[in-house]
Amino acid sequence: MARHVKRGDQVMVTSGNNKGQVGEILSIDIEGDRVVVSGINVRKRNLKPTQQRPQGGVIEQEMPIHISNVSPVVEGRPSRVRFETKADGSKVRVAVRGGKELHVLRGPRKG
Repeated sequence: MARHVKRGDQVMVTSGNNKGQVGEILSIDIEGDRVVVSGINVRKRNLKPTQQRPQGGVIEQEMPIHISNVSPVVEGRPSRVRFETKADGSKVRVAVRGGKELHVLRGPRKG
């Protein structure tokens, strides 16, 4: 199923403790409908010493938030997204605010 955001998009958090903050999507968990956004929902984690990280200690890590709490940023403001199919059969993500084309999901149909 198509999502209104994808990895690398600039998004704004629309609700919760981080409301109004902007960041880039680092990863998407499709099964849990959650996204990890850079600099948003940062928590401190205590890590045990391992062979890869012999020092261990406390690190700060971005934690996931629900995908419904973020919106793509278009011209500095959050926007909803719609999906359009063009005459040549290609499918694109389009911002509702301003009508800007965000991403081509599928190229033109052959034949």
